[in-house]
Amino acid sequence: MTHTIRQYLDKDFDEVFTLCQNAYKFDSFTKELLHEKIYDDPFFNPEIIWLAEEGTTIVGFLMGTCRMDIRGVNYGYVKLMAVSETHQRKGIARSMYELLEKELRSRKVDVMRLGDVPMNYFMPGIDPRYTPALCFAMRMGFNRFMDTSNLVVDLSDREWSDEKKIMALKSDDIEVCRATAEDKDELMDFVAEEWKLWQYELEMACKSNPIAIHVAKLNGKIKAFSAHSANNKGLSWFGPMGTHPDLRGKGMGKVLLYRCLEDLKNTGFKTAIIPWVGPIDFYSHHAGAVVERVFWRYEKKLTE
Repeated sequence: MTHTIRQYLDKDFDEVFTLCQNAYKFDSFTKELLHEKIYDDPFFNPEIIWLAEEGTTIVGFLMGTCRMDIRGVNYGYVKLMAVSETHQRKGIARSMYELLEKELRSRKVDVMRLGDVPMNYFMPGIDPRYTPALCFAMRMGFNRFMDTSNLVVDLSDREWSDEKKIMALKSDDIEVCRATAEDKDELMDFVAEEWKLWQYELEMACKSNPIAIHVAKLNGKIKAFSAHSANNKGLSWFGPMGTHPDLRGKGMGKVLLYRCLEDLKNTGFKTAIIPWVGPIDFYSHHAGAVVERVFWRYEKKLTE
């Protein structure tokens, strides 16, 4: 039987959820998590989310999204992709992707990427254990350009507090505290200069109760922050975190990291995930973090 391709509809959610549960063998989906990935995407658009059906059964799913004008470049993404194991190697992923690429070309997208969607993502690339996904990327003309990794922290092996350092910072007029609703506007202005793409994740962290953001204030002004539970609901996800360039090296990052890890531990998590990591040595030194997963990043340039 041949397959047909159509756009995603809300009524398809439960069947897509089952498909993703079965396809992502090294990950686990909950309905809450999948709902966040689809509907909480800041540029959610069902016109660029595709399904493949055989008869009335959904056998393929591909979610596209965009992030326009990131430092002058328009990016398109394959955010999620799943094909039933019994229907792989039948051109289903290709059929869905080609429709997505054609549509995004018409929207003036310059570069396509796989998975690593700023603001709301599931994985920062492709876990190479999903070997069919790697093969798909290469067949579709994508080139591997970088690797990244997720770290994991054992939350049970220590108390996540450094009161001595907090007191030392206080003597320098730096206060460490949980962000409040009244801090939100100042926090958004603070991150706008250097980390504008993180504003959306901080918006999500502000929705937690209590707010899942800790800040360091110099003379009452926010100069550093750390957050958790800002992406991938139901998972023990840390980040983002940032410190004003003029105040780096004072130890605020360590204290803010510990505050978030303590939150996650108190929530009942045994481990914390530090995703899409740059400074591995910082997290290894201060939290005993180890590399848990590696991701290969792929892109395809649609324009010169």
